[in-house]
Amino acid sequence: MQRIVAILVIVVGGWGGSAFAHSVYTYGDDFDLPILDKSWMDDAIIKITDNILISDLDVGISLTHTNVFDLQIFLQSPAGTPLCLNMYDVEKEFSVYPNYTNTIFDDEAQESIKQAEPPFTGRFKPIEPYELSKFDNEQAWGIWRLQIHDMFWSDTGTLNSFELIITIPEPATATLLLLGVCLMRLRRPRGN
Repeated sequence: MQRIVAILVIVVGGWGGSAFAHSVYTYGDDFDLPILDKSWMDDAIIKITDNILISDLDVGISLTHTNVFDLQIFLQSPAGTPLCLNMYDVEKEFSVYPNYTNTIFDDEAQESIKQAEPPFTGRFKPIEPYELSKFDNEQAWGIWRLQIHDMFWSDTGTLNSFELIITIPEPATATLLLLGVCLMRLRRPRGN
């Protein structure tokens, strides 16, 4: 019986463990930061006080703006790592469309933000070649900054919300595997 239990623990830990081997933490806030013509918005800041290691990071934003093609959007980690989430060449890609509405930047999304049309709603990969995996294995603790630059005149807006969705690994899979090995050793017959 112990052998069967040990084998089941090893199988569940090694195969099905991914179903429960991660925890997700969400940090964010509502903001009312103006995005003014031809200038940088004041940084939207999220301060994380938990000491956790990032396994996967997604970024959510909602903003109203008369023309999102004017905007360059950047994220900076507490370690100082910068990443461009989206930007356009206003001379080559100029169009007039508004808003990011419940937009989530996610490396695992099906569609790139570059292929999507505003208003952006849903999950999108950041503009190529940038990937949020750049933050994997960084500590989340500290001050995160969302920075938005308006590149053109005559369009304004407001950052409404900004959030970080952080997945961290749990030791559950490793613990189950170790438990299974220990149970197998306990059950192994001893030599005379």
